[in-house]
Amino acid sequence: MKSKLHLLLATLISLSVGCSKKEVSQLQSLQDGKKNAISTLGSPAGDVVGKITVGYQGWFAAIGDGSPINAWWHWTQNWGASPSSSNNGIKSWPDVRDYTSTYATAWPNLNNGQQAKLFSSFTDQTVNTHFLWMQQNGIDCAALQRFNPNGSEGPVRDAITAKVKTAAETYGRKFYIMYDVSGWTNMQSEIKTDWTNKMSAYTTSSAYAKQNGKPVVCIWGFGFNDSNHSWSAAVCLDVINWFKNQGCYVIGGVPTHWRTESDDSRPSFLATYSALNMISPWMVGRIGNVNDVDNFYTNVNTPDQAYCNDHGIDYQPCILPGDLQEHQRAHGDFMWRQFYNMVRVGAQGIYISMFDEYNEGNQIAKTAESSAFIPAGANFVTLDEDGVACSADYYLRLTGDGGKMLKGQIGLTASRPTQPIVGGGNPIPPPYGQTITLKGSNNLYVSSENAQQAMNCNRATAQGWEHFSVTNAGNGKVVLLNSGYYVSSENGTQAINCNRTAIGPWEQFDWIDNGDGSISLKGNNGAYVSSEGGTQAMTCTRTTIGATEKFKVNQ
Repeated sequence: MKSKLHLLLATLISLSVGCSKKEVSQLQSLQDGKKNAISTLGSPAGDVVGKITVGYQGWFAAIGDGSPINAWWHWTQNWGASPSSSNNGIKSWPDVRDYTSTYATAWPNLNNGQQAKLFSSFTDQTVNTHFLWMQQNGIDCAALQRFNPNGSEGPVRDAITAKVKTAAETYGRKFYIMYDVSGWTNMQSEIKTDWTNKMSAYTTSSAYAKQNGKPVVCIWGFGFNDSNHSWSAAVCLDVINWFKNQGCYVIGGVPTHWRTESDDSRPSFLATYSALNMISPWMVGRIGNVNDVDNFYTNVNTPDQAYCNDHGIDYQPCILPGDLQEHQRAHGDFMWRQFYNMVRVGAQGIYISMFDEYNEGNQIAKTAESSAFIPAGANFVTLDEDGVACSADYYLRLTGDGGKMLKGQIGLTASRPTQPIVGGGNPIPPPYGQTITLKGSNNLYVSSENAQQAMNCNRATAQGWEHFSVTNAGNGKVVLLNSGYYVSSENGTQAINCNRTAIGPWEQFDWIDNGDGSISLKGNNGAYVSSEGGTQAMTCTRTTIGATEKFKVNQ
């Protein structure tokens, strides 16, 4: 899988690529020609320029789905056996509530009691649902991944291509073929044959993406500095020019450091990269937080864009939601910073990695939003992983807003406009220096009990014991004070109290905006404060945020 390439960043060594005199001459000729064709303008808006494109795998299947492969394709390690805790091939669990056809697995039931089922990409309704989500969220185009089609998986890949064409036509989306050439031994000849005999026929569809009046094709994997992408610069240039001679607009999914020909890029490849109509550098595994995003903006994206502008190449940077299992997402702030930076850098288009990549946790398609929607006992990280509740479609909606900013439909803004929950309103900041009340999900108020007993959430009205002043403890933490005493989590070892005269670690809480008009409090033990529904004394022992861990402020 593509994201495995990030391992190269720590281990890459310089490789020498030998070229014949003919190859050197060919590359030098291209490079000299580029010097005489400098342009500061990108292509006009089309089906990829000025648009949001998502990488679409379409590679999931299930035994009994009617597909030629008849296997648990990509859901498992052993495709012949049912998915289970001991036979698992994914990092994120999908939300399957929108699918009418799903397939039972050997996983335990979900924590909400429902059977653990998965979808198949071979099912028409699945593909239609995905393209409906694209339509609903303003996603313009899908880059359908196509790997070496000559093996046993070829027939199912061919079938899914036809299904994608139909769905794109139905929902008014565009699509194009994106060849991933990783590990394709006879790529140079076989990719041409595949395009001529099979894929070029799809360009007659009204849904097939065109740019500058030409059908779009993308080739992912040229120039990567590893044994899985070992072709010479001249071989790759030959393939690029062949597609251009077929009348195609050619995008290259290239190494992150293509321009400097360093790290993940082979040397002596810049002229080959420069033959492309559009350059789309790979970013999965390269960034994991907002600081990384800003560093790349300054040191990589800005000079990349300048080079493309000067050489008449369109720039389509890669944006990712983040690896959910690695806790990278920061309830959308990580992804939004990328949108902000790539729009202000002047990118001609944006490529999202990926739409349905549940294997690597980088999907924007609907995903389990809380522990209620994953199998019991499973360790899948859900969208509320940092304590902020997010709807299953949150990253689809976030992508939609990023597209609006790219197209100038909303202004350039560093502040994420998308709420994790629809109708969630503005974020609730910690009300430092204020006196507040906290109302639980039972519609009753939290009481300090005047330091006489453990705290409860059972008061119908808010009087003196039900008001707390909020102090800034630093590092984003809050302290709650009533009647001269501080609230203590008791480190989760007993019911919480409001009886401390000094502030220690147990008296400091993370203030978490749930995005739905409520907040939660996380103790130093990593657990959340629970109202216990008012049926018993409050605790700080919950590992996830449910209804009883949510509180309304001043209501």
